[in-house]
Amino acid sequence: MVHVLSSRTLLQPTDPERSRAFYGERLGLPVYREFGTGPERGTVYFLGGGFLEVSGRSDGPASPGMRLWLQVPDVTAAHEELLARGVEIARPPVREPWGLVEMWITDPDGVRIVLVEVPADHPLRYRPGI
Repeated sequence: MVHVLSSRTLLQPTDPERSRAFYGERLGLPVYREFGTGPERGTVYFLGGGFLEVSGRSDGPASPGMRLWLQVPDVTAAHEELLARGVEIARPPVREPWGLVEMWITDPDGVRIVLVEVPADHPLRYRPGI
């Protein structure tokens, strides 16, 4: 078995400065570390139990299958905060049939990001009889 010590999602945007402004300023993700110099330098953001690294440059947007799942304690509060920061909301918070409350946004390159609230009574948090 591979012993994983840490992990991160690597994102190579078409416009690194625009993406750093989105993730750092508009979403307000705290910086874990930065490296390199110039416009294609790397910035690694905290993502709860993981990291998001924005570095390098891509000639085109990420694959349509690339998505980020971010759990937050209160999706309604996140919705209000992101609206105040000028983030375009692709879909406002909705309680899904599977019980999670989800809201969708997109980054500047079209990467779909779902912000998820796990209600206290959801099986991801509470399983009766266990």
